[in-house]
Amino acid sequence: MFNFLSFKDEKPETTAPENSSEPTQKKFIRHDLNPIILPDTNIAWRAKAVFNPAAVFEDGKIHLVYRAMGYDNFSVFGYASSIDGVTIQENLDEPIYKPTQSFEMPTKPGWNAGCEDPRITKIGNRFYMTYTAYDGTNPPRVALTSISVSDFLARKWNWDAPKLISPPGVDDKDACIFKNNSGYFAFHRLGNAIWFDRLRDLSFPDIKFLTGGIMATARQNSWDNIKIGIAGPPIETDKGLILLYHAVCNPGFSYKIGAMLLDPSDPRKILGRTKEPLLEPEKDYELQGIIPNVVFSCGAVVMNGIIYLYYGGCDTVVGVATMPLSDLLNVLNEQ
Repeated sequence: MFNFLSFKDEKPETTAPENSSEPTQKKFIRHDLNPIILPDTNIAWRAKAVFNPAAVFEDGKIHLVYRAMGYDNFSVFGYASSIDGVTIQENLDEPIYKPTQSFEMPTKPGWNAGCEDPRITKIGNRFYMTYTAYDGTNPPRVALTSISVSDFLARKWNWDAPKLISPPGVDDKDACIFKNNSGYFAFHRLGNAIWFDRLRDLSFPDIKFLTGGIMATARQNSWDNIKIGIAGPPIETDKGLILLYHAVCNPGFSYKIGAMLLDPSDPRKILGRTKEPLLEPEKDYELQGIIPNVVFSCGAVVMNGIIYLYYGGCDTVVGVATMPLSDLLNVLNEQ
């Protein structure tokens, strides 16, 4: 049995009558142990910030691959794990993934550059990781690498050499790849919208890049009114695919998180979309930091019927918030 900790500092927004299909919880609830991962000034590569982790459940635990920055503003990926979804049992002292290619190395010392915002999908016996590769000068692009599940679990960080899969000269990020019965596809963010691209396979020769078309846009008269991009890879359910997403919102130019329900046979078809944000900056660690007023997620897992949403607060720390999967589906079905 997993030892789930209590969530004390917040209460569900509503309580439904017994036998009602109404959701008992309409938003994600933060854990009272947040932030669950903090910068460590004794470890140079993560001394300034730890944030925006990918998340996967495998071999009885949750694995987090988080973005970390030292005071040189160079981004690498660290690793932490949790059995109960909240308590960090392991946080490795060395990065598990570092920039190796010219397209992700800083063009000038001290410039923000490196590997940013990982998202991980399990397909077959491999973990496929997309991330933003940035050299500090050229527009950020989507990079793809992979590793066998067995090597990942054995802490043998034998990642494939990364390759760029988004077009040159275009600001493209917030990407993931996915596979279900309808085939391979990808989500990515171009401009202010989420784009969808069907893929024949996961091979990307030098002349093949993500393209596709717009799947979802910001809504001018709603909470998600400036630009949107995906959070982590979609969550498969018997009601459809749940795609959590972030939105930049005015007033306040803050980052908030909502969700869409997609048709699994045609993920371009949106079956439901939250009318209100599911998580928004409210706590000090979400309001004050390197980039203020930010909650930003790159991954979530479902464990024992509960969605564990991992997110960066102000590009500085890692937090976790939860919501019953059934409640989120009910919220989406109400839309």
